[in-house]
Amino acid sequence: MDSKTKELLGLVASMVLRCNDCIDYHIIQCVQAGWDDDSLIEVFNVALIVGGSIVIPHLRHAVETLDMVRNGEN
Repeated sequence: MDSKTKELLGLVASMVLRCNDCIDYHIIQCVQAGWDDDSLIEVFNVALIVGGSIVIPHLRHAVETLDMVRNGEN
């Protein structure tokens, strides 16, 4: 498995485990690896399905982090 895909898996695991610092790290790594927003949103959806509604606050955090990274605020 390539490292680009492993970053997506790390992001899903971080969201399910509800680790905001880990989510931030993996979003930055995913963006640097070249993943587009549609792919990352799909990953967020997978995390929500696997983790259930308790993931929602961390999903919001992930979206905020992604917006900040895309706007150069990281």
